[in-house]
Amino acid sequence: MSKLRVLIADDRQQVRQELRAILPLAGDIEVVGEAADGLEAVQLATALQPQAALLDLQMPVMDGCQAAAQIKASCPACRIVALTIHGDETTGRRAAEAGFDAFIVKGAPISALIEALGQNEEDSHARDN
Repeated sequence: MSKLRVLIADDRQQVRQELRAILPLAGDIEVVGEAADGLEAVQLATALQPQAALLDLQMPVMDGCQAAAQIKASCPACRIVALTIHGDETTGRRAAEAGFDAFIVKGAPISALIEALGQNEEDSHARDN
């Protein structure tokens, strides 16, 4: 059985560490890389070709929206999930326009994050075949 390969990008090291620790426990997930800014996220996504990327919207060097657009260009099959503290409609619309596939507010239940990453029974079976 293959695991969902996920890239994490957040400028806060503590957030990256917590996600790296909890995601494999909550689902059939392998964290393949971590980025501290949007440019690093783009570079890692291009090199690692993850199946999903979890991007903070507000990061230095390049924000999450710019990074999402570039990741989609180099890795079109990658599912990109926005992770942000801003749960307002304007931020959600901006994320959708940037090419994000899903939008999760930090602090949401881990089950919502797993679902947004596309990690569910159906996807797990699809990766196995």
